[in-house]
Amino acid sequence: MTNYTHWFIRARLKTRQLLLLVALAEEGNIHRAAQVLNMTQPAASKLLKDLEDVLEVPLFERLPRGMRPTWYGESMIRHARMALASLNEAHDELTALKAGRFGQVSVGTITAPGLTLMPTALALVKRDQPLLRVALEIETSAVLMERFEQGKLDILVARLSAEHDKAKLRYEPLTEEPVSALVRPGHPLLAMSGLTLRDLVGAGWIVPPAGSVLRHRFELMFREEGLAPPINVIETSALLFITRMLQQSDMLAVLATDVARYYAAHGMGVVLPASVPCHMDAFGIITHTDRLLSPAAKVMLRALKEASLEVYGRRLEVEA
Repeated sequence: MTNYTHWFIRARLKTRQLLLLVALAEEGNIHRAAQVLNMTQPAASKLLKDLEDVLEVPLFERLPRGMRPTWYGESMIRHARMALASLNEAHDELTALKAGRFGQVSVGTITAPGLTLMPTALALVKRDQPLLRVALEIETSAVLMERFEQGKLDILVARLSAEHDKAKLRYEPLTEEPVSALVRPGHPLLAMSGLTLRDLVGAGWIVPPAGSVLRHRFELMFREEGLAPPINVIETSALLFITRMLQQSDMLAVLATDVARYYAAHGMGVVLPASVPCHMDAFGIITHTDRLLSPAAKVMLRALKEASLEVYGRRLEVEA
């Protein structure tokens, strides 16, 4: 027989205490947090004090005009968000099952596999489970990992970097990501052969924001050729703006090759026939090792692995 001696049972942890932690983090003020939760300020103060007494640590610093989480508080707030998100998912999943739907899954991906892998995988899912509800987010790896750690996403197709704690993550690599330059149809450089970086350094470039991995690799590519990086640049990661700007100028955009090919295939640009000797690190499928996947998430994961063979030639183990 299981012995249920979890600390939160002994401490009689209340769901409203978790809600209060999150509300205090967002409002920074116990009076406003109490209003959000439709309770009195004394009741909110008592809930917080009871929790701090049980944990034997201060969760918030009391300031003249509000409250600020301590390190202990930030840790509890993060876990409170994850617990509440999990409870919401449980309710949504039960509601979906009662309504006759299979369930729901939330997937996050970076842009390139969002254009290549995801359509194939989702077509497989919808072929077999047309009523399964899928929420797809396309963002940077950093944003996706944050939402993943908060329990807002079930599966990622993204990159892992050095700062990520990999102890509780399963990472299955898919492919590296080469980079290309995209220009408008009829661009003067398309008439030139044997283009080198020296021919491109003086051009106007649309580049990712400073601090991004691709921006760093882009600038390093020129420096390794003994060239100063281009200074005529527009910094943005907004793909709709990039394609529009290319159509109205002679600028070049540095993009993941799969993304550049996608826009070229739709007549919105041409991949410049020049070597762009930099690439992004490999991306892969990321799941938690310490959390069970829902039935819907298992369907999605299986489809991603099947699609990876078709799209990247990468065979991954598929659970029965």
